[in-house]
Amino acid sequence: MPPTFQRWRDAFLEVVQEPTTAAPLKEASLAEDLKAWTASLTSAVVASCRSLGWPAAAKGHRLTELPQAGQEYLSIDVMAFPVANPDVRWRMPMAAYELENHRTDDRVAYSLWKVLCIRAKLRVVFAFRREWEESRRTVEAVCRDVIGGLSATERSAIGGDTVLAIGNRGEGETFPWGYFKFWLLDTNLGRFDKV
Repeated sequence: MPPTFQRWRDAFLEVVQEPTTAAPLKEASLAEDLKAWTASLTSAVVASCRSLGWPAAAKGHRLTELPQAGQEYLSIDVMAFPVANPDVRWRMPMAAYELENHRTDDRVAYSLWKVLCIRAKLRVVFAFRREWEESRRTVEAVCRDVIGGLSATERSAIGGDTVLAIGNRGEGETFPWGYFKFWLLDTNLGRFDKV
């Protein structure tokens, strides 16, 4: 597993196990309240980035470390940056996250397409699906529609780690292990592999 993704995923899973984060996220998942799910997930993603020392911006999470302070950059739901370097005013993003709460695969595909347009070490698209079989179908459809349209040269130029993170209501498993599954893009083969 690539080190940048692994570090972030470990930090994310640690954050979502904290009771103040886990309770509202689990409740929103079980109720399929996707607006609340997105709000809780946004806070968890920002906290996971900040725990790694990556300043992060999102709605409700203002970032002041760049010359232009803001809550969202480039209309990306969450964007994280490397540690400040006093010689660099405009840092390139370390990570870009889209939290797609729409139920159609086309919206998830659009979110994937958006993050693929960002040069970053890590790009993650979150989506919510009711059941795991539905999650697998979403991963297949999004891969076919977005990655399938890229040539081998375009895929190899992507760089960094690209991940689909699908959450659902869980299958009676302990939170968060039964609620989130991760698929990592293999740019050589043009597919997402479950990790």
